[in-house]
Amino acid sequence: MDQFREIELFVHVAEHGSISKAAEILDLSTSAASRLLGGLEARLGAKLMQRTTRCLYLTEVGEEFARRCRGILSEMREAEAVASEVAIKPTGLLRVSASLSFCLLHIEPLLPEFSAKYPDITVDIVSANRYLDIIEHGVDIAIRTKTSEPDSNITIRRLAETRRVLAASPQYLKLHGVPQTPHDLNQHKLLSYNYADHPDELPFSKEGASMVIKVKPALSANDGQIVCRAALDHMGILVQPKYIIYDYLQSGKLVPVLNDWDLPRLTMNIAFQTRSHMPAKVRLFIDALVERFQTNSFEDLWTR
Repeated sequence: MDQFREIELFVHVAEHGSISKAAEILDLSTSAASRLLGGLEARLGAKLMQRTTRCLYLTEVGEEFARRCRGILSEMREAEAVASEVAIKPTGLLRVSASLSFCLLHIEPLLPEFSAKYPDITVDIVSANRYLDIIEHGVDIAIRTKTSEPDSNITIRRLAETRRVLAASPQYLKLHGVPQTPHDLNQHKLLSYNYADHPDELPFSKEGASMVIKVKPALSANDGQIVCRAALDHMGILVQPKYIIYDYLQSGKLVPVLNDWDLPRLTMNIAFQTRSHMPAKVRLFIDALVERFQTNSFEDLWTR
């Protein structure tokens, strides 16, 4: 108990730069707080902070210790929240944002079971191919491919990685031929997603070799489903994350091309507000989504 109290106190000191402020938050006297911090440093055998008459600052060891302790405290608080919510029926509006493709392929399929299990949670799906400001739009959970957020109030949790691949219908390839090298793409009609990073460039890599192919799409769209539909209608070669076209590849409706070359991969992440106590509705939905991905081994399928 004393060790946990020491860690909790130290994190507050690190965040507020003041022993007296941290003591006030934890309802301790300043002298008691000083004794706890001294005991912590003595137990660790390390100097965690430097104090002068004017200021307090962390040592390099103290900065690293504080970073790790924040994670420990966050997990402890979440564990306490889970325990305290066991007897509480989760309720309320849960707003989830993701691209249309992700909503159709991975949000909607888990809703029947989730809604049956938690009937008092109302799920509001916001389909958006542009990233919405989570706090401004009241979003509880967002699926994003970027791995960091400029706002420290947003937490990012990795969900899965996927390859980006090129594919076309068998009919298109029969009529126009199968490209053998990335340079051959200049002789083909390309279908691209115009919200991708640098949609007019394809940076290929293979066994240490790399090249960038400039492309002028025959069709571009701001939604992956439109690009998929165009490829199924034999209009050209699409460039899409494998998770979007996996079922079409398995059925043979689309055929991969230049599959021995790699394009930069995408990492799908769950973004949500950083909170001391995660609401039950948010935690339960994240758990359901993570379980779906792990049970189906999606990352393994999408990175082959």
